[in-house]
Amino acid sequence: MAAPDSGPQGLTRRPSRSAATTTFSTEVFDNEVVPSAIAPIAPLLRVANEVEPERPRVAYLCRFYAFEKAHRLDPGSSGRGVRQFKTLLLQRLERENASSLSARVKKSDAREITSFYQQYYDHYVKAVQEEQVDRAQVSKAYNTLNQLFEVLCGVNKSEKVEEVAPEIIAAARDVQEKTEIYAPYNILPLDSAGATQSVMQLDEVKAAVAALWNTRGLNWPSAFEQHRQKANDLDLLDWLRAMFGFQRDNVRNQREHLILLLANTHIRLHPKPEPLNKLDDRAVDAVLDKLFKNYKTWCKFLGRKHSLRLPQGQQEVQQRKILYMGLYLLIWGEAANVRFMPECLCYIFHNMAYELHGLLAGNVSIVTGENIKPSYGGDDEAFLRKVITPLYRVIEKEAKKGGGGKAPHTAWCNYDDLNEYFWSSDCFSLGWPMRDDGDFFKSTRDLTQGRKGSKRKSGSTGKSYFIETRTFWHIFRSFDRMWTFYILALQAILIIAFSKVSPLDIFQQDVLKDLSSIFITAAFLRVLQSILDMVLNFPGYHRCRFTDVLRNILKIVVSLAWAVILPLFYVHSFNDSPQQIADILSFLKNIQGVPSLYLLAVAVYLLPNLLTAVLFLFPMLRRFIENSDWHIIRFLLWWSQPRIYVGRGMHESQFALLKYTFFWLLLLACKFTVSYFVQIKPLVEPTEDIMKIRRINYEWHEFFPNGTHFYCSHVFVNFNFRVYFMDTQIWYAIFQTLYGGIVGAFDRLGEIRTLGMLRSRFQSLPGAFNTYLVPSDKEMDLLLVPYSSDMSLKIIQWPPFLLASKIPIALDMAAQFKNKDSDLWKRICGDEYMKCAVIECYESFKHVLKALVVGENEKRLFKNNSEFYLTVLVNILICLSFDRIIGIIIKEIESNISKNTFLDNFRMASLPTLCQKFVELVVILKDGNSSKRSAVVLLLQDMLEVVTRDMMVNEIRLVVEVGHSSKDTGRQLFAGTDAKPAIVFPPPVTAQWEEQIRRLHLLLTVKESAIDVPINLEARRRISFFANSLFMDMPRAPRVRKMLSFSILTPYYSEETVYSKSDLEMENEDGVSIIYYLQKIFPDEWTNFMERLNCKKDAEIWENEENILQLRHWVSLRGQTLCRTVRGMMYYRRALKLQAFLDMANEEEILEGYKAVTVSPEDEKKSRRSLFAQLEAVADLKFTYVATCQNYGNQKRSGDRRATDILNLMVNNPSLRVAYIDEVEEREGEKVQKVYYSVLVKAVDNLDQEIYRIKLPGSAKIGEGKPENQNHAVIFTRGEALQAIDMNQDNYLEEALKMRNLLEEFNEDHGVRSPSILGVREHIFTGSVSSLAWFMSNQEMSFVTIGQRVLARPLKVRFHYGHPDVFDRIFHITRGGMSKASRGINLSEDIFAGFNSTLRRGNVTHHEYIQVGKGRDVGLNQISLFEAKVACGNGEQTLSRDIYRLGHRYDFFRMLSYYFSTIGFYISSMLVVMTVYSFLYGRLYLSLSGMEKTIITYAARRGNNALQTAMASQSVVQLGLLTSLPMIMEIGLERGFRTALGDTIIMQLQLASVFFTFSLGTKVHYYGRTILHGGAKYRATGRGFVVRHERFGENYRMYSRSHFTKGLELMILLIIYSIYGSAADGSAAYIFITFSMWFLVISWLFAPFLFNPSGFEWQKIVEDWDDWSKWITSRGGIGVPANKSWESWWDEEQEHLQHTGMLGRFWEIVLSLRFFLFQYGIVYHLNVSRGDKSIMVYALSWLVIVAVMIILKIVSLGRKRFSADFQLMFRLLKLFVFIGFVVTIAVLFIFLSLTVGDIFVSLLAFLPTGWAILMISQACRPLVKVLGMWGSVKALARGYEYVMGLVIFTPVAVLAWFPFVSEFQTRLLFNQAFSRGLQIQRILSGGKKQKSN
Repeated sequence: MAAPDSGPQGLTRRPSRSAATTTFSTEVFDNEVVPSAIAPIAPLLRVANEVEPERPRVAYLCRFYAFEKAHRLDPGSSGRGVRQFKTLLLQRLERENASSLSARVKKSDAREITSFYQQYYDHYVKAVQEEQVDRAQVSKAYNTLNQLFEVLCGVNKSEKVEEVAPEIIAAARDVQEKTEIYAPYNILPLDSAGATQSVMQLDEVKAAVAALWNTRGLNWPSAFEQHRQKANDLDLLDWLRAMFGFQRDNVRNQREHLILLLANTHIRLHPKPEPLNKLDDRAVDAVLDKLFKNYKTWCKFLGRKHSLRLPQGQQEVQQRKILYMGLYLLIWGEAANVRFMPECLCYIFHNMAYELHGLLAGNVSIVTGENIKPSYGGDDEAFLRKVITPLYRVIEKEAKKGGGGKAPHTAWCNYDDLNEYFWSSDCFSLGWPMRDDGDFFKSTRDLTQGRKGSKRKSGSTGKSYFIETRTFWHIFRSFDRMWTFYILALQAILIIAFSKVSPLDIFQQDVLKDLSSIFITAAFLRVLQSILDMVLNFPGYHRCRFTDVLRNILKIVVSLAWAVILPLFYVHSFNDSPQQIADILSFLKNIQGVPSLYLLAVAVYLLPNLLTAVLFLFPMLRRFIENSDWHIIRFLLWWSQPRIYVGRGMHESQFALLKYTFFWLLLLACKFTVSYFVQIKPLVEPTEDIMKIRRINYEWHEFFPNGTHFYCSHVFVNFNFRVYFMDTQIWYAIFQTLYGGIVGAFDRLGEIRTLGMLRSRFQSLPGAFNTYLVPSDKEMDLLLVPYSSDMSLKIIQWPPFLLASKIPIALDMAAQFKNKDSDLWKRICGDEYMKCAVIECYESFKHVLKALVVGENEKRLFKNNSEFYLTVLVNILICLSFDRIIGIIIKEIESNISKNTFLDNFRMASLPTLCQKFVELVVILKDGNSSKRSAVVLLLQDMLEVVTRDMMVNEIRLVVEVGHSSKDTGRQLFAGTDAKPAIVFPPPVTAQWEEQIRRLHLLLTVKESAIDVPINLEARRRISFFANSLFMDMPRAPRVRKMLSFSILTPYYSEETVYSKSDLEMENEDGVSIIYYLQKIFPDEWTNFMERLNCKKDAEIWENEENILQLRHWVSLRGQTLCRTVRGMMYYRRALKLQAFLDMANEEEILEGYKAVTVSPEDEKKSRRSLFAQLEAVADLKFTYVATCQNYGNQKRSGDRRATDILNLMVNNPSLRVAYIDEVEEREGEKVQKVYYSVLVKAVDNLDQEIYRIKLPGSAKIGEGKPENQNHAVIFTRGEALQAIDMNQDNYLEEALKMRNLLEEFNEDHGVRSPSILGVREHIFTGSVSSLAWFMSNQEMSFVTIGQRVLARPLKVRFHYGHPDVFDRIFHITRGGMSKASRGINLSEDIFAGFNSTLRRGNVTHHEYIQVGKGRDVGLNQISLFEAKVACGNGEQTLSRDIYRLGHRYDFFRMLSYYFSTIGFYISSMLVVMTVYSFLYGRLYLSLSGMEKTIITYAARRGNNALQTAMASQSVVQLGLLTSLPMIMEIGLERGFRTALGDTIIMQLQLASVFFTFSLGTKVHYYGRTILHGGAKYRATGRGFVVRHERFGENYRMYSRSHFTKGLELMILLIIYSIYGSAADGSAAYIFITFSMWFLVISWLFAPFLFNPSGFEWQKIVEDWDDWSKWITSRGGIGVPANKSWESWWDEEQEHLQHTGMLGRFWEIVLSLRFFLFQYGIVYHLNVSRGDKSIMVYALSWLVIVAVMIILKIVSLGRKRFSADFQLMFRLLKLFVFIGFVVTIAVLFIFLSLTVGDIFVSLLAFLPTGWAILMISQACRPLVKVLGMWGSVKALARGYEYVMGLVIFTPVAVLAWFPFVSEFQTRLLFNQAFSRGLQIQRILSGGKKQKSN
């Protein structure tokens, strides 16, 4: 038998990987691709892989047994992938049988496995008792032994070995017992083996654990009682599991969760608990109150008493509270998708807590007479099966009705609808246990069998309180107060303007009479609002209570009554009222003492508004009223708004109200002033003049010849009304800019913008750092000195970049200075950093000499060091001579200094030579090469010679004596002997010595200015921001142990994790690879990377696998990858450990430095009491990072590289946890079904180890993917705070240092309510790639800074806009989570978290002293996809209940803030585009009808300049340009206003206006289409490196409907107006009127090509045309993607019409009717019409359309019937058609005076008509298909697409013909990259050439 530790078969101890030994370059592989149906064999395969190097035969036996086990698990191989897996495994077994058999040590397999088992046991298990071994390694060894024993038994059975050796049996029992002890754990090892771990030694953890183990007085079921008596390791949560049937791993997970909550709360208590290791009741109460705040509020709302009943005995109170908290957390932890329904969880907890109280109190059931028992029993998984699964089935069934988001929202119930079922006391009719026939379970009745065996038809749970009907009326309904206010204000402005009185004279009787009519308008608007409330909610009234329906009906009746009463009284109150109305109201004349009847009615009508105004002024009173249970108050509130659970008591403090009220009063004053004097008043006179026109010479058939008032309405409504309703958005942008700039300045943003500013204020940084970031009381000087510096230097060492170039400058000054010594010293002292640099060099010089020179004669040269040091502080010359080593040792110098004759007796010209020698010496000392000892001696001698011979004027006696001594001994200075060395070289190397020499070398050699160090722009930005943030207002940081604990959650689907080698080498069509691209984008970082790898050439990297791995990570850390995000977020842990070190280390450890702790020996780190272990424990306690990689299990089983990359991340970041959804196929009898689990894993010994596995009721993904992904993993997070981090984000170590400060904001005063979400600013790190990326980053930067700053202060309407906000975790997990997940309506899931938080009385703040990095899309197509997603999300938001409730529950001014900061921006953008359309269509109507010519003639004849000006004015507001003001302000604030001005000019030169105008089209198209038709969906943008040419076909597919068709329509309108318009007299006037619209057209048509790399390169153009031509002629079919066939794409583009409702189809048809105006107007202007104005001209023009349709149909039928078999017949047919066409044209030319111009304008007339027919046909697709015309419609559509493509492509191709256009475009597109030295042209076109070279 081979010895265990010798020979080829011996076992070798392999240490497990720990945090200390893990390096970033380590890569591991886990190739266990095991199908889920046979997942239990995976541990066997792991063991086989592990033991194969030592015992190949044992590995073979493990695999063979795994094969047998797999066959037993799935004998029919019915599971997915099982058959293939078995085949591959069997083939491997056949290959390895012979080789493994030859390597077998023993004679039989049974003996082989037995021998190996015993060896393994002796080597790993017995050794544990003798030495300290890592717990992970021990746990792994026990698991391996368990698997080996199973294989051993199997082998013995197959070889018919009757019994296993007794010693093996004993070992197996021991292993089994120890396996339970060494269970996998997350943070706290709560088993008996983990008691000695450092984290378990913390007093707060001990206290919480002891409290949970207090099971005194609890009655256990018999099964648990036996285990408890045996192991004594069951706690309160185990008892809850025994009683209510929770899952084991759910209990384990929530046990740790609750312990950490209690422990972290306990340690923060003040005053400090005594004793600290006993859980304080205050900690329990704090967690209890926060956890059950929502539950108690819910009980109060429903009028029920909560179930948190406490016992009388004080000693049992804490136990009962912990049981209640444990029960809630266990319910929440197992609730799966039901977690999105917080009040449903309240209902479950309410009933289960009541049962818990009954169990503990020993209550007796009235029915059975026995003690109360839980309704659902305590069987394993009983809670999941009997409580959660039925609820889940309802959610799932309703979601299926939604059809993946395609069905209308009214057809199914989303999460909110189902949760709101529990907002009514009717929910208690469900009972407990819940009744299957309850209303809530109507939709799942078909899933359950009736008692008689027949299926009952399912119904619907029903919508509740709100219906998301798809209509634009929601815009008015949700913000009716705002629209009413604007309409009434517009009416008042019109009345004043047409009264022609000054605004100061509005109190005249006639004016007041007219102004008072606004109340009638208000009454009619109230009727509209009441009807909308009734109609839009109608589908949901079967779920509403009778009182709610009655309220809506009464509101309609009352509003109708006021709409009748007010007009009647208005007419009656004036003398000129009609006689009929006077007779009707004659009875009122008999009433005496009544004032004006109308005013009395108005006063009564306004009473509710007056009450609202009073409550507005006193928000505290309103909060009390909305939360009150008084019946009179509830009745009044019932009338004003429905009583619902959320949205009550949201009002802010009085001071906050005054601030945002003043903001809006000032804004509205400016808005209405400009509206009156600029928009309305100037058009009063032109309107009146137009009204006077009586005779109009119409140029077409006018149906209403007397309707001149139409043009009046057109001038006013279309030209200015839309501007009136949208210009508040512009004013909002202006005021946001001004206020945000002022607040930012007071917040001290931008005080340190450059390194120059940093340098000037660097001395104040330590104080600021100490104030905010250092809670300990240690001396500040210790923190200022670098941690590895020698404290004997007694100086403050500034960062080297501040001292850069100071020594060379001082050297030059001294060498050239000719005046007195004192004058030179004064000049040097003028620069404080120069003085510090010189002094530091002197101190370093002394340090070097002391370490280097040990000879007696040599020491004599330096015996006066200390005396001379005192002198050097007053004279810079001596400092300089010290810096050069030689010359500072002569006593004569002191006398020269004292006499101020130093410059007279020393020649400074030789200083550069001396410096050069000294630098050479420092370089040798830096290398520490012992072979260069002789070089050191020579350098010291050279330096002495330079000083004595070249610098000293007079000979010095001491030097002569030393020289004579050398002659006597025969030894030269500094040479020494072996017995008596003169110098010590190399000197003893320590961390202090290395840093000292390195700093000295930098000071002597770096000649760059301080402002040029560091060179990297990103490093400069980070340093400046961090330094600036220290002067901003932030809370003081507590000690790490007393800070709030927090978690980070990062959702991940299948994005890039780490780029593979093939990814790096893969070239695009231009021959550019990722690595080549990054080398040019980040040249300085690439140089640094090459230097770190010690590679001179790029090719050297690919020669080493380790280098390749480093390269992959280097690239990944510059992309938007999960690797980058994890690296950034792990800085939090590093920062916490560093800060904990400052808190916990003693003085000696502080002096040794933090690095000394991190690089300490492994055995010291493993010590439970070591400082390193304590730091790890505190970091674990405070920080948790969970990446929720939902597909990790499937990726792993399928062999996806991303699974290996994720595993690598876990190995290299041991505290990283990965949560995923595991889909497992399990058998129930003969049926195989999928079972889903939430699984949490960590890395142990280079493999993933499962920590928790919690079974789910079904698939986790029912609604939107991302929030469902977050929801399944949120149960694995810990702490009081939760930061939401997306996987395209980054973090920085210096920012992580401020996380403690940020978390303290939860305890700061932020108004009436504590913060529930802490907003954090972002830095967009993708802005330097191209001009587009720069535009996007600036736009995003302004939103996340000045935009959100103003939203939070003063407007108080900031929400959650994504990442990286920090949530109050307990607040949100008890209120529905950190996002909403209903399909479609919650597409923008993040902002709904903010809505939900605000509605539930949360408070969202914003903080700018900390930032997190974020990546954005950098290509136009990616940007457009992102903006389309956001626009669709806003469209769905418009329909949502959250928008409606906030719009109605906010006070008026806060509602305005809310509107203009959310959907109002998109509505205003839509109004801008509608203004353009209405302007051009109005002009088209005027010019074609002849009205414009008549009006211009009238104005010219009368000399009416005002009318002429009005007719020649343009009406387009550049919303995009004005809303960019906040961006300019923020750039100015943070980088300087000169920089802002320069950037603005450069952005305009780079066509930023074109980009923003193009983006306007994207927003408007997708927002409008989503509201009208739906179709909102997540659009993956891709986060790769995008600098590549997009094909013309790709651009056409993406922008055809959103931009190109609209741009061509507007272009046709502009062309027609240029032909027939009369107001534009000349080209200049036409350009003035239409310039902004032509700019819009050009932007929409050609921006995709302007911003497309190589968009004007001729070769690319040719390739693009070929690709597009092939695409548009390709036939579609099943499975043909849209990018391969026009037909497939065309069908996709109409998908929204296939699922829209009748109302959507109706409006699509109505909107298409506008195209018929072209034909109607133009045909009357053709010469063919000969001036005829009859309707027959238009009717005859349709013959052209019919003829074209017939010809197309004939050609189409001919192609089908004759083109294949009768080619000649088909050609003849086409010839006859052509001849007929030519003859027809000839006849028209000869007999009907047709001209060439007529043909051109006819195209402009008939093309829009054909497009209208096409649009209407698509809207009526089912009908057209029935008529058999769909093929013709498709042919017509293809023709239109071809023509549109040709029209757009032609200008691009023409420009591409000129080479300079392409060069100009490249310069335009990549100007930012050029400014950083990037050769983008080389990147785009030279990649292949570079590689071939």
